[in-house]
This record gives sequence, C-alpha cells and structure tokens, in this order.
Amino acid sequence: MASLRRVALLVETSRAYGRGLLRGIAQYHAEQKTWLTYFQPHGLGDPPPPWLKQWNGHGVIARIDNRQLAASLAALQIPVVNLRSTMANLAFPFIGTNNQAVAELAANHLLEKGLRHFAFFELRRKSYPGFELRLNWFRHVVGLAGSKCDVFEPGPTPATSRGRHQYQRQLHNWIKRLPKPVGIMAGNDDHGLQVLEACRQLNLIVPDQVAVIGVDNDECLCNLSIPSLTSVELDCERIGYEAAALLDRLMAGRAAPKVLDQIRPRGVVCRASTDVMAVDDIEVSRAIQFIREHACRGIRVTDVFAHVGTSRSKLEAKLRQILRRTVHQEIQRVQVERAKTLLRESELPIKQVADAAGFSTVQYMTRLFGAATGETPALFRRRHRLGKA
Repeated sequence: MASLRRVALLVETSRAYGRGLLRGIAQYHAEQKTWLTYFQPHGLGDPPPPWLKQWNGHGVIARIDNRQLAASLAALQIPVVNLRSTMANLAFPFIGTNNQAVAELAANHLLEKGLRHFAFFELRRKSYPGFELRLNWFRHVVGLAGSKCDVFEPGPTPATSRGRHQYQRQLHNWIKRLPKPVGIMAGNDDHGLQVLEACRQLNLIVPDQVAVIGVDNDECLCNLSIPSLTSVELDCERIGYEAAALLDRLMAGRAAPKVLDQIRPRGVVCRASTDVMAVDDIEVSRAIQFIREHACRGIRVTDVFAHVGTSRSKLEAKLRQILRRTVHQEIQRVQVERAKTLLRESELPIKQVADAAGFSTVQYMTRLFGAATGETPALFRRRHRLGKA
C-alpha cells in the first residue's frame, strides 16, 4: 500500500463558502483515501498558524489572504493550491469561481424581470479582482440589452463611528438617486444584506422599487434579510474537489495545467428580493402574471391569449420586445424554475416533480431542463444535496 500523504487545510469554517470548499475536499478525500488531513479552525485573514513552520507535510490547500501566510507557505517548498484570489502575483496555482458567469447569471435574472435600470454595489471591488470582474461583466451584459449600470463610489470615511454614519448617508443618497424600479447586483450576500437594510430605512419597497441579488447563496444571510435575498449559488463543493485533485497531481510530481478552468456557478436561487415583474404594458403584465400563476398547471399558449383578451400576433410581438421570449418560452421558463426549486428543496420523486411543474412527461421535462441548465434533473438534485450535506 502506498504511503499516505499529509495534507494541511487552511480554510475558514466561519462562512458557508469555506464550509462548502471543505465539503468538496472531503468528498475527494473519501473517494481516494490516500491522505492524512491536518485541520484546525482557521479564520480568513489569520496569520500563519504557529504549528505550520515545524509541520512536516506533503501539500497544502489554503485560502491565502495576506503576504505573511503566502511567505510561510512558500518557505515550506511543498505543493500548495490557493483558493483565494485577492492577492496578485502569487506563485501558487489558483482555482475559484468563474466570475464572468456569476455576473451574467445575475444580469440575466434581473433583465428577465423586465428591469431596465441597473446598479452594482460592492465596497471592496478595487482590492478584489473577482469583484471587479463581476462589475465589469455585469455592466457588459446589461449594456448589450441597451441599459447602463450605476456603481456605488463612496468617498473616503474614517474608521470611526462618525465615519460609519458618513458611509451610511452616502449609501442612502446613492440608492435614493437611482432611477426606479432598479435592479441592484451586490458583489456578495453581505453587501446584498446592506442594500436591503438601507432600503428598509428609506421606506423603499423591495422588490417593486428596488430588486436585489447577491452572490454566494449563504442561506443564513439570505434568510436573515427582510425580504429574503435572491442569490447566485456558487459551486464551492466542486471548487474544493478540483483543488484536491490538483493537489494530488502536484504531490505526484506532475505540473499544474497551464490554464486552470474556473468553476461556473450552479445558478440563481430566487427569493423575495427579486420577485417582481417590472413591465409598464398592461397586457404584457397581465400575461406574465397569468403565466406565473398557472404555468405549472399545464396551461397552453392559447389560454394566455384568451385571458389577456388580445390577438396572438400583438401579444407575441410585445413579449418579444420586452422579455425577448415568446409566450411558449415564458411558460417553459417558469416550469423549469419550479422544477429546480422542487429538486433543491423537496424529496419528491422526479416523476412527481415533473407533474408538479406542469410537464406532460418526465422525458419532456428532462429535455427542457437540460437545455436550460446543462444538467439532467437527477444530476442537478445530487449536486445540490452535496451542497447541503
């Protein structure tokens, strides 16, 4: 039997993202059974643990957030995989989230709501390359739809109680100035929570006046806010798994690939903060509301036209202009979103999921679900169950 390799894990457990990374690493470890893992509770940004200097190991997976830790890991002269993108020019291979895909999901989700005004909120983006990528691509996607993106640019404030009040005023003034209704992407769930709290203090109605989407899908934070926060769910378990596989490759003496794929997010988890359809046209609004309420009951396209009381050609033209979808495509979209919710949150067999989402057969649901998500319903469920294990 080959000797076991000693691997240290310097990953924080205080937040959902770090715990998700550890679940992915644990899955790889359970499959391979070739490691002895060394782990102690570790906070993001902590200095190197005292034991690291004398530790005799074969590899490390770490979230490197300061130069001191980076220097200590380099001094070990063993393979290291980094899972944090905040520091430039590190010699360690990095695996993380595809931030362009994150921003594209958020932008398209808000565009699907009929919104035409957009904004981006993230305090630390100039120090964090990933957040800057999210902003740039979010702005690009809404720009392709003919819209502009306002960005929160706070002035300097001292790190005191007075400074916090100044920052709060800046945030409030920024939100008040935005044209309404507006869709705001926050760089992560922490900042999404700040936007929602500011809206409550300003007596702005969420989501009718301000729709908010965050990133990370930290369920504790998303459900702490009022209303609950819609969020882009990252695939941190897969990131952890791929990092473990890469470390094994490095410890075996093989070089890292020249280009490392960054992991696409799982999708958008819809909650109350974006449960809005911002459409001025009364006929389109009535059609959308009818589809939302009845799509999962097996309605047909003709039922929508009959409910609205207008011609097919007229309504189809309006929907294509406003939503960039046909009536039939909008029915399918609502059905797929319902299926995703049931697969994530229930134990219903897949046939019952198809029935509850309004699909005539499992095969039909599987075909549409695959076209929308790139996964079968069964794979989608397994991946989300791994995230909650």
